[in-house]
Amino acid sequence: MSSYQDNRKKYITLKTRELLQELPDYMFDFFRGIEHTTSVNTRMAYAYDIRVFLEYCHKEIPRFQNRTSLCDMTLEDLDEMAPREIEGYLEYLSYYEKEGNEEMQAYQNGQNGKARKLASLKTLYHYFYRQERLKNNPSALVDMPKIYEKPIVKLDVDEIAKLLDTVESGEALTQKQKVYHQFTKKRDLALIALLLGTGIRVSECAGLNLEDVDFNHNGLRITRKGGNETIVYFSKEVEGLLRDYINERKEMPCKELDTPLFLSLQHKRLSVRSIQLLVKKYSALVTTIKKITPHKLRATFGTQLYQETGDIYLVADVLGHKDVNTTKKHYAQMDDTRKRHAASIIKLRETP
Repeated sequence: MSSYQDNRKKYITLKTRELLQELPDYMFDFFRGIEHTTSVNTRMAYAYDIRVFLEYCHKEIPRFQNRTSLCDMTLEDLDEMAPREIEGYLEYLSYYEKEGNEEMQAYQNGQNGKARKLASLKTLYHYFYRQERLKNNPSALVDMPKIYEKPIVKLDVDEIAKLLDTVESGEALTQKQKVYHQFTKKRDLALIALLLGTGIRVSECAGLNLEDVDFNHNGLRITRKGGNETIVYFSKEVEGLLRDYINERKEMPCKELDTPLFLSLQHKRLSVRSIQLLVKKYSALVTTIKKITPHKLRATFGTQLYQETGDIYLVADVLGHKDVNTTKKHYAQMDDTRKRHAASIIKLRETP
C-alpha cells in the first residue's frame, strides 16, 4: 500500500477515534467488534451516523433531554427505544439544524441518506443484541426507506470526443483559465483519459504513484476500497497521453515524500476534491444538461464495456464491485434495451 493510502487510513482512524470521544463508552466495544469486518471508511461513517442518532434522541425525545451530554445515553436507553421513535428519527433526517462553528447549519437527507443512517443503526443494534447486552432490537422492526434507482448518467460517444478535444485545446476556457491551462494541459488530458479509459474511482486515481504505471503491460496498480491492490489495464490511446504527461511530470519538482502521479501547480499530490473540480470545469464546457463527475466518467466506461462485451461479470471485476448484483442493479436498464432489441430481430412471418 502506498504512503498516500497509509496516511489516508491513519487520518480516518484518528478522526474516528476523535468522534468516539463524543459517544458513550460502550460504543468502543461496538467499533472494536466490527473492526475485522468493515473498512476504516465504513467505521468513520458509522461514527458520524450514530452521533446524529444520539443527538436526535437528546434533542427530540423528552425523556432524554435532561442528559448532560451524548455520553450519558446508556444501553438501557437504547433498549427502551420504540420502533416509532426510530421512524421519527428518519423523519427528522429530512431536515434538521445543528450549531456549526459560527452559526446554525442545515442538513437534509434524501432516501439514500436515510437508508445509510438506518443501516448504521441496525448494525449497532444487531451487534449488542447478538452479544445479549440488549433484550430488544427495535431497529429490526423498522423498514428501510425505499430507494428509487436513478438512470445512469454518462457521456455519449460524441460528448467523450468533445470533452477530450476541449481539454486538449483549451479554447473554451476563460482567459484566466488559459494561463494555467498551458501548464496543466498534458496532466488534465492524461487524467481524464485515464478515468474514461479504465473506470477507476477518483480516490484510486488520487492515490496513484509514478511506479504504479507499467508501460510494459499497459497496467496500472491501484488500491481498491478496503485496501486490496489490483491491476487494471489501459488502451494504447490512454498510453500515449500518459507517456506525454509522465515525461513532463518527471521534470517537475515534488514537495511530497513519495512520488504522486498527478501533481498540482503547488507540486503536491492532486487531491480527490481537486480532481472533482477539474472534471467539473471541463465537463461544464461540453454539456450544460448533464452534471458530470468523476463517478459519471466511471459509469461511462462501465456502460461502454458492457455494450461491447455483454459480460456483466467482466464489468463487475474491472470496476472492482465485490458483488456482481451491484453491477447488475446499475446496468439492468441496459439489459432491458438489449432484450427489446433481441425481440425485434425475431420474425414470425415474412412481410411482403
